[in-house]
Amino acid sequence: MILVTGGAGFIGANFVLDWLANHDESVINLDKLTYAGNLQTLASVADDPRHIFVRGDIGDSALVDRLLAEHRPRAVLNFAAESHVDRSIHGPEDFVQTNVLGTFRLLESVRGYWSKLPEADKSAFRFLHVSTDEVYGTLSASDPAFTETNRYEPNSPYSASKAASDHLVRAWHHTYGLPVLTTNCSNNYGPYHFPEKLIPLMIVNALAGKPLPVYGDGMQVRDWLYVRDHCSAIRRVLEAGTLGETYNVGGWNEKPNIEIVKTVCALLDELQPRADGKPYAEQISHVTDRPGHDRRYAIDARKLERELGWKPAETFDTGIRKTVQWYLANQEWVANVQSGGYRDWVARQYGDRAGAGA
Repeated sequence: MILVTGGAGFIGANFVLDWLANHDESVINLDKLTYAGNLQTLASVADDPRHIFVRGDIGDSALVDRLLAEHRPRAVLNFAAESHVDRSIHGPEDFVQTNVLGTFRLLESVRGYWSKLPEADKSAFRFLHVSTDEVYGTLSASDPAFTETNRYEPNSPYSASKAASDHLVRAWHHTYGLPVLTTNCSNNYGPYHFPEKLIPLMIVNALAGKPLPVYGDGMQVRDWLYVRDHCSAIRRVLEAGTLGETYNVGGWNEKPNIEIVKTVCALLDELQPRADGKPYAEQISHVTDRPGHDRRYAIDARKLERELGWKPAETFDTGIRKTVQWYLANQEWVANVQSGGYRDWVARQYGDRAGAGA
């Protein structure tokens, strides 16, 4: 059995679905169900006895201690995080609370559990911390991509809070011997992405006839990783990663934001044309850039390929087409997320159990 924190968020939920599709092993899924936590994403496994959902906070030490003692997982995978840069700029305290203090409390609970395990179980146990390339700061157009040895230079409250959590995880390994692994990923995209992030926002706004807001000149460059490729990388790191090591996970797909938006528009022109026959690109609107906007991120994922044999299965062209097709086929999911209707679904599906931790 494994314990996944943040398993109702975008990457965490995709991981839970991926894990249950590839393993018989059960998952305890702990999620606070903040605005981006969506149990409707997990509707297909709601009745699967291998999926045990618990509504709760990684900072609730009593709850985490009880779950560890009751279920005795062989690994903890920490996806739980506040993760949106814009939100961190306007409300940084939540990011410090969850990403820094929450990670600290989770580490302490896990350390207490791990230290009491029998030697064989103690040796086999893993704590895998899922982080971001944003901890490394920004790159110029000519800089080489981020490697695992790059200095941390976070530029937003979000990335600073994630950098702090990475440092805590490293310290708990070197100080206490906790068997940790860390992954730093590039920008994820794919099914079940909350529609405030770039790609789903562009799809949703385009279909609604709304402006497609692009920050500044739109030439900010990101490396794009299809979320299911990310899930396979995490499974591989958990299986064979070297303790205490960090692994960068990237898609080898550097693209400027404006190119991403235009690609989405072109796919929508093909797959669901506007009623008036005009191109969706006419809806693109450039808006004032956000404060401290990093110009370029790029991940060098060669260590992961060299040491563990992992490579992404999707190109950007195949992944973005699958993503747009998914959103077109699942517009009810999007509507429920935007309306908050999935909260009612949580109450119907789990009732009191959602808050009781069972």
